[in-house]
Amino acid sequence: MSVRNILYAAVLLVFTAGAGCRVSKQSVTKAGTPSYSLDTRGPVWGAVWQQRAAEYKALCFQAYNTARLQLDRLLTQPHDKPLAVVTDIDETVLDNSPYTLHRALLDSGYSEAAWLAWTARSACDTVPGALSFLQFAAARKVQVFYISNRLEAERTATLQNLQRWNFPDADNDHLLLKQTTSGKEERRQTVAKQYDILLLMGDNLSDFSSIFDKQTTSTRGQLVTDNAAVFGNRFIVLPNVMYGDWEGALFDYRYGLQPAQKDSIIEAQLKTY
Repeated sequence: MSVRNILYAAVLLVFTAGAGCRVSKQSVTKAGTPSYSLDTRGPVWGAVWQQRAAEYKALCFQAYNTARLQLDRLLTQPHDKPLAVVTDIDETVLDNSPYTLHRALLDSGYSEAAWLAWTARSACDTVPGALSFLQFAAARKVQVFYISNRLEAERTATLQNLQRWNFPDADNDHLLLKQTTSGKEERRQTVAKQYDILLLMGDNLSDFSSIFDKQTTSTRGQLVTDNAAVFGNRFIVLPNVMYGDWEGALFDYRYGLQPAQKDSIIEAQLKTY
């Protein structure tokens, strides 16, 4: 059975087992061959894992427990500036798996209009451990800065969502959104001018350093190996198998390709037997 058929069977099981969802007629061709896209339907499995796997929750707690230990250690060291931690938002402190599932079940990928409609709801739940850790940091007079590639149009709804859960420093001064580029280095440096950044939290390597921005799959892997000591030390990584630069790197960040084109490129890079 091909990789495509295996993934199709897995997703079909999710659609039909106890969920009350009906599989559309387009899911199977007239000849009975699965018509499945890794690009549009693949994220279903990642979102199901994020919502239902206890292992996902355990990994998040592990990340934030590590952050707590490291923060306590770093607080014992001398510092010349006020202290801060920097965190991403999506899949780091807020959970967007309902959006991913909604789009995938429509056999559709990311859409800016659909994303803006989702974030306008201010309905994201929290990532396990995130709120507790950031409140822990704030109680030790460490300020929290949220650096996100959400747009300015999402500012009000984003703050409402963070404030709904009582995240610390959920205000305009601590929320740095995307302006002209998705790269976050300039925004990190803006914070670093006035604060000693003790920790950075994120689900994407570009949340930590510009050296990871828009790199190939092989380069990203090598850079992680070369910088292994910093992960779990100053860089705290949260799991996200739904989307991210790991996915874009597979097809050289050519997001405009058709789903079938992306499927072919991805399948050509997979190991099987």
